[in-house]
Amino acid sequence: MSMTKSEVCVIIAAKNAARTIAVAIASALREPEVVEVVVVDDGSTDNTAEVAVSADDGSGRLMVMRLDVNRGPSFARNAAIAGSKAPFIAVLDADDFFLEGRFRNLFAGADWDFAADNIMLIRDDATKDATTIVAPDFAAEPEFLDFERFVEGNISRRRVQRGELGFLKPVISRAFLDRHGLRYDETLRLGEDYELYARAVAHGARFKVIRSCGYGAIVRADSLSGRHKTQDLKRLADADLALLAIDSLPEGAKAVLRRHERHVRDKYRLRNFLDVKAERGLASAVAYAFASQSNLVPIVQGVAFDKLEALFRRVGLMSGQRHMPPLRFLMAGTSTGKAR
Repeated sequence: MSMTKSEVCVIIAAKNAARTIAVAIASALREPEVVEVVVVDDGSTDNTAEVAVSADDGSGRLMVMRLDVNRGPSFARNAAIAGSKAPFIAVLDADDFFLEGRFRNLFAGADWDFAADNIMLIRDDATKDATTIVAPDFAAEPEFLDFERFVEGNISRRRVQRGELGFLKPVISRAFLDRHGLRYDETLRLGEDYELYARAVAHGARFKVIRSCGYGAIVRADSLSGRHKTQDLKRLADADLALLAIDSLPEGAKAVLRRHERHVRDKYRLRNFLDVKAERGLASAVAYAFASQSNLVPIVQGVAFDKLEALFRRVGLMSGQRHMPPLRFLMAGTSTGKAR
């Protein structure tokens, strides 16, 4: 790509985020490359919009849009993209924040369509002010994700801290999105980032990743992203099937995509089994499980793993351990010995 001006629109989809939205906005407005911040209040029942407006720094860069009905993050982000003009787009969740100097690092080099950095994952009780945490200065040599590596990097594994590459929050070239007619899939409320990134890489996007950290994510047990519905898993698996229809994908890429589809579909089958059990009883749930082998295997394995994980959690709590450390990073990195 030929790099245009390093001007970024930060889009923030927010629902009931009055407690955190001001910090998110302030971290975006602090960055000199940010020429627009578009907040979309997605049907909040609190005063998210009012708090967002009050966070304006007087520079004329902040716009707050309100949706009367909750439409989901994909719809809200697409509305923000449509209502903005900057040549680059960056997503910021309403309870997260940017580290100072983030975009200066990401815009180093002009050979990308998507550019993402490391994410500092902070447990919500780790500190009173997460923005004061100093991230290690990981070496920032760029690497590029191809389709197979990106999709493979979104297959989670039990007993391993989650670190799917779909969690990345890249800066995105608007020109690339427009050239290929890409936007967020508004049928998805889970994995919408993964689907957009995968579709973009399938269309030839150069996805640059650096290990230096520029994004702070607060991990909360009650976050909206952690409360997805069973049908959201089915829609995500179906989105993989739609990606498989892209003719230009080589067979190796299709193979890893099929693995991801099965991974998500198996999660759906287990969750659906538990829903049927809760709603109609054990007999109906067992009948659903035995309806096909494709149901039975992931359900039996999933129930067994869940029982083991519950046991491990009890042992961990007894020994004073927490399920997630106070601070970790999405991607491992080599420290330069400095701090940001």
